[in-house]
Amino acid sequence: MTALLDPTVDEPTRQASLASKPAGHGWSGPNWLAGLAGWFWLAVVLVPLYWIVITSFKAQSDYYQQNAFAPSSNPTLDNYRLVLQNDFLHYFVNSVVVAVGTTVPTILLALMAGFAIVRGARSRLLKRIHSLFLLGLAIPLQAAIIPIYLVIIKLGLYDSLAAIAIPSIAFAIPLAVLVLTNFLRDVPRDLFESMRLDGANEWTMLWRLAFPLTRPALVTVAVYTGVTVWNGFLLPLILTQSPDRRTMPLAVWSFQGQFQVNVPAVLASVVLSTVPILALYTIGRRQLVSGLSEGFGK
Repeated sequence: MTALLDPTVDEPTRQASLASKPAGHGWSGPNWLAGLAGWFWLAVVLVPLYWIVITSFKAQSDYYQQNAFAPSSNPTLDNYRLVLQNDFLHYFVNSVVVAVGTTVPTILLALMAGFAIVRGARSRLLKRIHSLFLLGLAIPLQAAIIPIYLVIIKLGLYDSLAAIAIPSIAFAIPLAVLVLTNFLRDVPRDLFESMRLDGANEWTMLWRLAFPLTRPALVTVAVYTGVTVWNGFLLPLILTQSPDRRTMPLAVWSFQGQFQVNVPAVLASVVLSTVPILALYTIGRRQLVSGLSEGFGK
């Protein structure tokens, strides 16, 4: 403090003294409350996962005799064999078809819509269209399930995988447009103008400039859409009827009905249905977190 008030002290010394002062006057010690809350939340998440995994390796007789949280003394894979023998792979393929059939059109349509909104920012029509996309985020699927059901019946698509994919695309596009639009706004306009001077049209600029630069956002949209569709339960339940049209969540529900007292078999089906999602999240977790933070933070 003396160095700051003394007029004989030169300016470099005064600046160094200011830089050495802490930015705030609050307590800078460790935040024990936040740390305890973090460990508590980690336990809340991990304990059920631990119980699901160890129980899936238990025999049905051991499940009722042993401690619920104790690993099995005689682990077995019979539960997984039982699940795989009951058309589990068929349900897995159905989920892959629906997820890919939803994610790819969502990315393409959202990219083109976001590009049009950014490039035509001065158009009132495009601004209203952008507002309609944002309005779609406020409409829950549960509120529109009856109209969706009637439309699917009128189109003759009931009890098909397309009946699940088409509404899923419609509900996935608003968030995808929001994320991709915010990423496209960061692309310098000079790049677009340079390509235009070279004779490129809007379509060329979309695929040769906007598409490569927004690749992290595209991965974010793909991962988020794929996970959401993979875990979707309401649309397959309402819009399909045949057992060979079931997706993974509906198959797990049917396993629960089929193995009413065989809890380890039900949990084995849960583990198998979760593995692809964990793999997808592991691959694209960084892009997912950064993309969503960028998409909502601007």
